[in-house]
Amino acid sequence: MDKNAALYNEWLEKAVLDPDLKTELTSVAGKDEEINDRFYRDLEFGTGGLRGVIGAGTNRMNVYTVGKATQGLANYLKNTGKADLSVAVAYDSRIKSDKFAKHAAAIFAANGIKAHIYPELMPTPMLSFAVRALHCDAGIILTASHNPAKYNGYKVYGDDGCQVTLEAAEAILSEIDKLDIFADVKTADFEECVKEGKISYIGNDVIDDYIANVKAQSIHPELCPESGLKVVYTPLNGAGNKPVRRILKEIGINDVTVVKEQEMPDGNFTTCPYPNPEIREALTLGLELCKTVKPDLLLATDPDSDRVGIAVPDGDDYVLFTGNEVGAMLLEYICKERIAKDTMPKNPVAVKTIVTTDLVKAIAEKYGVELYEVLTGFKFIGEQIGFLEDKGEQDRYIFGFEESYGYLAGSYVRDKDAVVASMLICEMAAYYRSKGISMVQARADMYKEYGYYCNKLETFQFEGESGMIKMNEIMDKLRTDYPKAIAGSKVIGMADYKQSTKTDLVAGTTTTLTLPKSNVITLYLENNASVVVRPSGTEPKIKLYYTTVGTSVEDAAAKQAELSADFTKIVG
Repeated sequence: MDKNAALYNEWLEKAVLDPDLKTELTSVAGKDEEINDRFYRDLEFGTGGLRGVIGAGTNRMNVYTVGKATQGLANYLKNTGKADLSVAVAYDSRIKSDKFAKHAAAIFAANGIKAHIYPELMPTPMLSFAVRALHCDAGIILTASHNPAKYNGYKVYGDDGCQVTLEAAEAILSEIDKLDIFADVKTADFEECVKEGKISYIGNDVIDDYIANVKAQSIHPELCPESGLKVVYTPLNGAGNKPVRRILKEIGINDVTVVKEQEMPDGNFTTCPYPNPEIREALTLGLELCKTVKPDLLLATDPDSDRVGIAVPDGDDYVLFTGNEVGAMLLEYICKERIAKDTMPKNPVAVKTIVTTDLVKAIAEKYGVELYEVLTGFKFIGEQIGFLEDKGEQDRYIFGFEESYGYLAGSYVRDKDAVVASMLICEMAAYYRSKGISMVQARADMYKEYGYYCNKLETFQFEGESGMIKMNEIMDKLRTDYPKAIAGSKVIGMADYKQSTKTDLVAGTTTTLTLPKSNVITLYLENNASVVVRPSGTEPKIKLYYTTVGTSVEDAAAKQAELSADFTKIVG
């Protein structure tokens, strides 16, 4: 009997905590490929925690893989030698998120670690806030962000409210790897632990404090109540419904129409199979509602409400703005208006990821803002806020964002926050409205001043074991045999973040990169174009980020299309 078959039989016998697991395992009896996919590996644990398809097996999200990860985290925390350990726990609307969260809280309690859990689903940034507000040693949230309904995930945060570092993730994984998934996980009854005070519900005081911190990021609080701004909002059946609507009401945006089919929590996401505000299909119902409501703005937050997408009127239609465009516009609005109101700190700092538009470099330079660049992942932006805080300079941080629709103003949390972003986007729209400028015109003005950039993300799926092999082959080939030209543009430089090297192919010189190692490659081309290749750390996919600069929006887009078509052929 091979290893996977043995694991299958063991799970068939011992996986009794969730009846759905036994049903699923029975249904794949005798199907070697189905069994292999569930057991050929353990679900990978890294700085993004766990993420995978919900189901039975070591390569799935279930009470046992969640339990093993939680026990490993508990052991890691106990190894610190700290007394009175505590952890904050949250969850979103995904299938089984609440069950996994309560199971994890009970495991912490069984290990003598106090668990603070939200009484209902909450956005990811509110988990980051709770960790710091309650002085916890760690935090977890059960979410798979914007992935399809079949996924769930488990994110781990440190005591600073940031997702754990690579070093911490490796230490936690070391503890996880020591455990038998059935024999070594301590557990207890959730309700009994609540009665005994080992688990407590996070109170309204923490929620109110979070909202107050969000409101404190407003620059022109007087604008929204008088703006007459009309908004259509969809939480995409996720956790943003209550906090986003609350913050909009508190800043004076009263004309808010919610997409009814996507208002209430629903992990099946029946009206938007890919609940990702980056994708137009996810906004279909919202855009349909816009035809009758005719709002000034459509807001859409993803299921764990850490990212937000928008659409605005353009003639008789509504156009979607990219994450790069919204982030760049927010940065300029914050810089311009904080300077005008004399609230800009000395030596202000903004942060972006390496795959985020370089357009913001020109904006930062104009307003005297120091711009930091970090690896992909908002935890690296949060980390920079922490470095500033260590020096007593956290107020220097004014804004950070990544191209994938994640934004944060203020240092009250250490993760992207769709609640504060929704507030600031509405305020920015109200500001431009007060000047007689539409959002479309404001975007056009930005491009005219700073340059016509086209930034495009393309994603390629690689399912199963064979897919992981193919992804590795692509990255290996680029490192050893990179293209000399793409779409007629010469490759003039290459950065390999795994090898920590950046090579100027024209001068023939190589410098050392100071960022943490990551499996990412950037190819620099003539005329300020570039291609970034990044395998996802949590999903079976490779992401390609293209940048082109043209004489107009259309010219830049045409150059990007040529670049994409040729590079796709090159990598196969």
